[in-house]
Amino acid sequence: MVDRADIKSSFSSSVNSRADELERISRDILGHPESGYREVRTSNLVADWFKTNGLEVQICIAKTGVIATLDTGIPGPHIAVMGELDSLIVPGHAHADPETGAAHACGHHAQIGAMLAVASGLLEPSVKKELVGKVSFMAVPAEEYIELEYRESLLEGGEIEFFGGKQEFIKLGFFNDVDIAMLTHTGGETPGTLGVGGSNNGMIGKTIQYIGTAAHAGGSPHLGVNALNAAHLALGAIHAQRETFRDADTVRVHPIITKGGAAVNSVPADVRMETYVRASNVPAILNASEKIDRALRAGALATGASVRIQTNPGYLPAKYDDNLTELYRNNASSLVGDDNVINRNHSTGCTDVGDVSQIIATIQPTANATSGNGHGIDYLVDNYDLAVLKAGKAMGMTVIDLLAGNGATGNNISGAFKAPLTISKYLERMRSFRSDVTYEE
Repeated sequence: MVDRADIKSSFSSSVNSRADELERISRDILGHPESGYREVRTSNLVADWFKTNGLEVQICIAKTGVIATLDTGIPGPHIAVMGELDSLIVPGHAHADPETGAAHACGHHAQIGAMLAVASGLLEPSVKKELVGKVSFMAVPAEEYIELEYRESLLEGGEIEFFGGKQEFIKLGFFNDVDIAMLTHTGGETPGTLGVGGSNNGMIGKTIQYIGTAAHAGGSPHLGVNALNAAHLALGAIHAQRETFRDADTVRVHPIITKGGAAVNSVPADVRMETYVRASNVPAILNASEKIDRALRAGALATGASVRIQTNPGYLPAKYDDNLTELYRNNASSLVGDDNVINRNHSTGCTDVGDVSQIIATIQPTANATSGNGHGIDYLVDNYDLAVLKAGKAMGMTVIDLLAGNGATGNNISGAFKAPLTISKYLERMRSFRSDVTYEE
């Protein structure tokens, strides 16, 4: 039997031989950002790479998703290595699309590079022949929960059911036989390190529409019903709730007004808002959601407007698997040293990796290779060696541990995982979050 260290050495050498190509692809995606469910160019780029490298490829999953499968032909665990296709909307970012404002102020372009690095190394014949089972490389759309009205239109058109790409992959059955999943996100905590463990908030999303009555803003405002005033009162009522949120639940609510009126000389009659309601656990999300709905209704009641509140399932809280984390930690340490593998704390941000973590053993380590503020105009990947190559190597070496030696380690980790939800219960829970109610005050 070949020593596992030798397998990992061959894997690493294969990744190194394609280092320039992997960074070039990552930077290409950076230069052509596309937001969720619009990632056509990025999807085609990734699919073409997989096809060129001889993998079986499925395309147009959840509109733009791609899955490429490396099948050893020997029964064993099924591992998903994920990367996210989408960008944010951050006008002013150095790499923003001048027309759409789309920008990779999230580092997802490096995620794709890291996923391709894993594939590059595992495709090496001397590596592949020592493994069992399957690896699915999942390029997933729409992790960033943005452009809610656009996604509402996709929902109404029957193109999607959920706003997050991994949720769609789960619904469509692509995780039915997957045992373990992983993805590496970029981060900025303690540059030069790889972060492990931690957890993430979950959330739901709301789109709100206030309907008032238009009238001449100067000549006859008394004949109007000001929907913008209704929204402003609602914002104040939301702020008044903040002291009622428990610190332990890490609740976050941050509404924005996306449409404030039609013209300055007309009383605003159609005002739109979006908000998340985030927390570390589902009961806290539901409790905060009820309070936010009351605040939204209060604005309508005070002004005589009506309000439509559409609530959609967001992401479930992320809980990363301890056994898989420790396996990854050992590989990360071999690449960057023990002192440069740090423990992550709970994050109040959200990710649809959390949804995956509710059904199978999952990790989402971070490659701390960036500068600037996450989701800000100054967020940049500075260290592609860490964000793409070492991130990919750490995941790939972990896959080798899971699938070498007849897959015993992979079977042990997946067998020990106690899933909070079955897939059917997961879908039932997610669908229960959805509501669409109009209040005529």
